[in-house]
Amino acid sequence: MSIVTVTLNPALDLTVTVPCLHKNQVNIATSQHLGPAGKGINVARVLSDLGHTPIATGFLGRDNAAPFSQLFSEQHIIDKCLRLAGSTRINTKISERDGSVTDINTPGLTVTTEAWSQLRAQLNDLAAQMHVLVISGSVPPGVSLAQFSELIAWGRQQGKAVILDSSQQALAAGISARPTLIKPNIDELSTLLGRTLNNEADIMAAAQQLQQQGIAHLVVSMGAQGVYWFTPTQCWRASVPKVEVVSTVGAGDSLVAGLAAGLNDGLCAQSQATLCDPQVILRRATALSLMAVTQVGVGINCAQQYADYQAAITITERAARRV
Repeated sequence: MSIVTVTLNPALDLTVTVPCLHKNQVNIATSQHLGPAGKGINVARVLSDLGHTPIATGFLGRDNAAPFSQLFSEQHIIDKCLRLAGSTRINTKISERDGSVTDINTPGLTVTTEAWSQLRAQLNDLAAQMHVLVISGSVPPGVSLAQFSELIAWGRQQGKAVILDSSQQALAAGISARPTLIKPNIDELSTLLGRTLNNEADIMAAAQQLQQQGIAHLVVSMGAQGVYWFTPTQCWRASVPKVEVVSTVGAGDSLVAGLAAGLNDGLCAQSQATLCDPQVILRRATALSLMAVTQVGVGINCAQQYADYQAAITITERAARRV
C-alpha cells in the first residue's frame, strides 16, 4: 500500500544563503539553489529515500513543470500531479548563518472548479492503493477552506490515516475535519490556540485541548528543543543533539515523512489505528528532521549520518494530563 502526498500549492523554491540579512541594503549571497518544492513534494522526496514509492498529486503549472517531472523520475515518485495553465509560483527563502529563514511566498496558481473536481476524482481512483494520505502546505487561490476541510474529511471517511501539516487558517479549518495527526511547530500551535506556549505544561494543556476536539495524534516540533508526540494514551519527547544549522527549510517536511512512513508501516488489516512502536517512529522521524537542518534540501544524503543521528536522539516518556 502507498502513501499519497497532496500539495495543492507547490513552488519552485529559490533558496539563498547570506551571513546576515540587512534590511534596506545590498546583501551578497554566499550560495543559491533553485529547485522544485512544496511541502508534500518534499515529503515524497524523503519517503523515496526511505525506500517507499510514494504517489504525489496536486497542481503544477504547465509552463514550468519540467523540474518537477525530472525530480519525480529521478526519485521514483509516482507523478499524479495535474497540470494547469500557467507557471508554478517561485518562492524565495533567505537563509542566514544562525539558522533563521525569511520566506517570501507568492499566492500560486488559481485552481478552477474543473481542476478541483479532477483532483477529487483522481483521489477517488487512488483510494484503494493508499494507507496514508498526507495533506501539506497552504491553500491556493480558487480553493476554499471548506473544500480543504472536506478533502481531509474524505480521507477519514475512506478509512485512511490522514496527516495534516499546514498553518494559520488552513490548519484551523483542517482540524474541524479531525485528521489523524497534525504536526504544527510551536509557533504555529501558539497561533492556532491564540496564546503563547511557554513550557511543557502549556504544551500538554494544548495537546489535551486538541485531542478533546478529536485529533488523535499531535506532533509538535520545537527546533533545537526537540519534538513532542502526543498519542491517544502516551506522550513522548525526542531530545536532539546540538548540530550546526545550515538551513531549517524542509525540516518539518522531513519529520512528516518519517511519521508517514511509520504510520504506513504500522497499519494492519485489523485496525487502522495500530501503530509501530512510537519511540522507533519518533526517533527515525526526528533524525530525518535533524539531518535536514544540516544541509540545503531534504533527503538522506548520508546513510551513516542518518544512523548516527538516530543513535544520538534521546526519547523519554512524559506524563501527559488526561481528561
